[in-house]
Amino acid sequence: MEPADLTAIAEITQLKYRYGRCLDNRQWDEFATTLSSTVKARYGSVAQGRPLEFDGREAVVEYLSSAMTGTMVTEHRFAQPEITVDGNTATGSWAMSDVVIIPDHDLMITGSCYYSDKYELGPDGWQIAETGYYRMYEATQPMKAGGFTLLSNRFAP
Repeated sequence: MEPADLTAIAEITQLKYRYGRCLDNRQWDEFATTLSSTVKARYGSVAQGRPLEFDGREAVVEYLSSAMTGTMVTEHRFAQPEITVDGNTATGSWAMSDVVIIPDHDLMITGSCYYSDKYELGPDGWQIAETGYYRMYEATQPMKAGGFTLLSNRFAP
């Protein structure tokens, strides 16, 4: 492994962490910068009865920004990166766990998955060219029935 590969791995790791931070904080303009304009996204969630598939940055951002509204709160945690660099492209695998809290529907979703990504190095640095995951599990539970009380919510009035 060359020193340049280690630098690329560090930059890609920051990119993926920024992807999660911007997603959870609904920072859509900055989130968009993590994606190439021609990104292909294949999210393996079954919560809506089908996998979610999007082609292009605008389609990904439009869907996520319209789905993550109101008092919904999310947390996405990425770990265990396995990144391979090949010049101006790279591949990565990530473990991810997430929690989605939807107070308006008395619902909490938890899950874990493995992401597979492809990255491209361009004039604006590394960007995600392809991303997708398959679920290890996804579960729902009513908040109140389980004794779950949300004490703080950044997105609640």
